[in-house]
Amino acid sequence: MSELRVLLVDDHPVVRSGLRAMLSGFEGVSVAAEAGDGDEALRMLEKEKALGQTVDLVLMDLQMGPGMDGVTATRRIKETDPGLPVLILTTYDTDADIIAAVEAGASGYMLKDAPPEQIRNAVRSAAAGQTALAPEVAARLMGRLRNPEPALSSREIELLELLATGMSNRSISRSMFISEATVKTHLVHIYEKLGVDNRTAAISVARERRIIRS
Repeated sequence: MSELRVLLVDDHPVVRSGLRAMLSGFEGVSVAAEAGDGDEALRMLEKEKALGQTVDLVLMDLQMGPGMDGVTATRRIKETDPGLPVLILTTYDTDADIIAAVEAGASGYMLKDAPPEQIRNAVRSAAAGQTALAPEVAARLMGRLRNPEPALSSREIELLELLATGMSNRSISRSMFISEATVKTHLVHIYEKLGVDNRTAAISVARERRIIRS
């Protein structure tokens, strides 16, 4: 069995050190390179390619300080190298994060507090082209499918995330490149789906249901 070479992407050096030690302890797995954010990850992939080295999997954090976030980096990686699997490893398990990662092309989504054996199996599965989801994440996705109540779309969740930061309708329209009328239409649909009648209640319910981050 050939060695599985992983690009490790996380903005916390201490966390990277721990993950490197864990990955290195997996038989047949090695850390090919490390990066502190999405921009550096893209540069490291280019560097490895220029050296004629193969990266078999990218293990990607989601939030990385002021640098490029994991979702954007995943989308960029999949645009340039569709066959390279990206496995998200994060502390966040909200609908907003999960859906954004999956839509960006992530092959899997794991949580950092998962047992090492789960992470090892996820790394192997994602590298083999299979979907690798933490049990909690799989349960949330299945819940969305089974729930008879209409689920929020990814755009509606994106709008809620912005709303929770205190942005006005005008600011949201500029950020999402849509008209203010469209923002209001989205809000009407969000209120209906969450069973509320104002933005404060919508944000509160969305946080309570872990649709967006607290």
